[in-house]
Amino acid sequence: MPLMKDSDALLSYLKENNVDAYTFDHPAVHTVDESKALRGDIPGLHTKNLFLRDGKKNYFLFVTDEDATINLKQLAKNIRAKGGLSFGSPAALLETLGISPGAVSVLAIVNDTQSRVKLVLDRKLANASAINCHPLSNERTTSLSQEAFARFLATAGREAVYIDPDKESVPR
Repeated sequence: MPLMKDSDALLSYLKENNVDAYTFDHPAVHTVDESKALRGDIPGLHTKNLFLRDGKKNYFLFVTDEDATINLKQLAKNIRAKGGLSFGSPAALLETLGISPGAVSVLAIVNDTQSRVKLVLDRKLANASAINCHPLSNERTTSLSQEAFARFLATAGREAVYIDPDKESVPR
């Protein structure tokens, strides 16, 4: 599959794979506060995405509710990171997900054809009426139903791995 380099290519991919998506255009947003102010009234859970790496250079994309406050030390335990977590570099983001900072999105996982990035989702997403995320551009918001989101993950060859980031993990 060719690398999805822009929003239009991704939206075409979704359509070709029968993933029902509703996309809204808005001015570029760089923060959650900007997003809330500029996106208008789009129902559903709006996401925040953390591109992270651990001490062994394992990469993670953690997707949560835009209003969530995440304790990286607890998250590292919950996702079994090797060593502490830090934010991945812009170069690693581009190399693994084919995107730049500001456009990080769960939809970018489609570009990780080698499965180098572990996708981890906040359990809150499983109960959302709709999941809203950027389609590789911070000038748009794409809304997916639970069914559409599951179909997207299946077409990308990924499974949903849900965790509760606030609870201590049970050692395995």
